[in-house]
Amino acid sequence: MAIHVYNTLTRQKELFKTIEEGKVRMYVCGPTVYNYIHIGNARPAIVFDTVRRYLEYRGFDVNYVLNFTDVDDKIIKAANQLGEEVPEISQRFIDAYKNDVAALGVKEAVEHPRVTESMDEIIAFISVLIDKGHAYEAGGDVYFRTRSFDNYGKLSHQSIDELRSGARIQIGEKKEDPLDFALWKQAKPEEISWEAPWGEGRPGWHIECSAMAKKYLGETIDIHAGGQDLAFPHHENEIAQSEAGNGQQFANYWMHNGYINIDNEKMSKSLGNFVLAHDLIKQHDPQVVRFFMLSVHYRHPINFSEALLDSAKNSLDRIKNAYLNLEHRKQSSTNLDESKQEWLQKTEEYQKRFIEEMDDDFNTANAIAVLFDIAKDANVYLQSRHTSEEVIDSLMKVLEEQSEVLGINLKTEEELLDQEVESLIEKRIEARKNREFDVADQIRDDLKKRGIILEDTPQGTRWKRG
Repeated sequence: MAIHVYNTLTRQKELFKTIEEGKVRMYVCGPTVYNYIHIGNARPAIVFDTVRRYLEYRGFDVNYVLNFTDVDDKIIKAANQLGEEVPEISQRFIDAYKNDVAALGVKEAVEHPRVTESMDEIIAFISVLIDKGHAYEAGGDVYFRTRSFDNYGKLSHQSIDELRSGARIQIGEKKEDPLDFALWKQAKPEEISWEAPWGEGRPGWHIECSAMAKKYLGETIDIHAGGQDLAFPHHENEIAQSEAGNGQQFANYWMHNGYINIDNEKMSKSLGNFVLAHDLIKQHDPQVVRFFMLSVHYRHPINFSEALLDSAKNSLDRIKNAYLNLEHRKQSSTNLDESKQEWLQKTEEYQKRFIEEMDDDFNTANAIAVLFDIAKDANVYLQSRHTSEEVIDSLMKVLEEQSEVLGINLKTEEELLDQEVESLIEKRIEARKNREFDVADQIRDDLKKRGIILEDTPQGTRWKRG
């Protein structure tokens, strides 16, 4: 069996082949950290975490990189409004992002590069583009010369003339061509900035990812992923910069997840119908939110409503209850089951079906259907007078493994809570070591609100339920 991936670049499913055998270089565009993320940002976090999990399940070593844009017009505006410094705002919402997606079952990235920590690489990348004639300096700003890249528009499948018809030069811009885009922006008075050969300023949005992907993954990567809204112009511009600067293909596979609609209407801040993930996971079990997001194929739009979320909860409960029923019955198995081999064969078939569905462009919707079939058959099996501990173990194992790939934990809430508390305690210990006492105190206070009391002793930190 082999994995096939839908490639936005070619608009077809392709056999997945990696640059280096057994290893995957994967870059996912992360958030601009000026506020809490909305569920539109949470979807790619969940989707591509699941892609990563499945690739690891299939034996790949995945170098998973997700960046933070921690300096940007929106962040500067937020800092000015709140009377705070840009790094302070950025750090607060980086922490919030990590907490929110962790609650949604998203694994920590191997690397979380930040723009402010990659400035040398960004400036060096721009210098190469200027030297090669693909970029030019104009009054302290630097622009990419779009027409110098012959294949511009290949990701969005638009010709450069079609794109030019809708392009305009804004007041204050010094472009040679309306299609050219900023690589470096001259600093405004009292605005955060960095020194560069063209004067003080900060990078444009698109160049950041090209420089950070190269720094952590190399000049050519296996998978570049993000939301559908990033395909143009962000990813189109990344391709132009990277391939013009490096002289080789930037990414072999481009993956984009579909939009989220709210009650059948496209989510939009202008319409005021967006939902913050931070608020949603306070009102609903984060595991249910994740399960809901994976119940539709990642490339398709997904409609969000309270009714559909409730339906997802009921569906997930069916799978969890089947697992718990198996766990309970295991203790009283008679091991006199004459149909044992037939059922063991069934569990092998479930595993093959799950892999077939996930191999087909990570089709989580169909993979979840396999879980439902296992749950249904498990309940049928448990109605038998005689059951085999070996069969129950195999059914539980296949449910556990497939759920783990999807980032779903079938354990009881009590077990989940214990794991979560231990994880937060480890974070608090690390924060204290780093003298981040505000972070440590916040974790302690949050746990206290949830009925968990921490005791710092000479032997270490202990906890109990208050």
